[in-house]
Amino acid sequence: MFYKTINEDTKLEILQEKHAEELFRLTDRGRTYLGEWMPWAPAIKTVDDTKGYIRSTLKEFGEGKNLAVAILHRGEVAGTASYHVIDRANKKTSIGYWLGENYQGRGLMTATVQVLVDYAFTELDLNRVEIRAGVENTKSRAIPERLGFVQEGIHRQAEIVDGRFVDHASYSMLRDEWKKNGSRSSS
Repeated sequence: MFYKTINEDTKLEILQEKHAEELFRLTDRGRTYLGEWMPWAPAIKTVDDTKGYIRSTLKEFGEGKNLAVAILHRGEVAGTASYHVIDRANKKTSIGYWLGENYQGRGLMTATVQVLVDYAFTELDLNRVEIRAGVENTKSRAIPERLGFVQEGIHRQAEIVDGRFVDHASYSMLRDEWKKNGSRSSS
């Protein structure tokens, strides 16, 4: 299983069914806010929908294809982060993330992504980590920029969110670049 301590207040734990009710409430409270950037938000209507998502991530984790974590801040689920797909043949993955609105501005996501990038390079032996975020989603884009990722380009109309096309900014980090800047592990 996966468990990492970021600091005395914040921990990362593999997403499990025990997180389902709290994660659903966080999603439900932030539905309007999340719906601006997360195309999946409208589809999560019940705790069972959240449990189904968690079960699928656990199955993929068992197959070595994914890792989804709960971000626990002071014992509460603050959000999630995950490797979308672990592509072992090409030694790469991409990271997606979201925080409840009340948990933003505390450095939680930057620290979380930092841990996941370190883990991808050191434990999973990957060579490339990608992050994509809506061009206008400045808070989400700030994470890879703060961590020194290279912006590679813009994917025009990459996703439909709330009935509108959203352009994505694409970022990457290579293992050699990460090592050169010193291991940033906070675990």
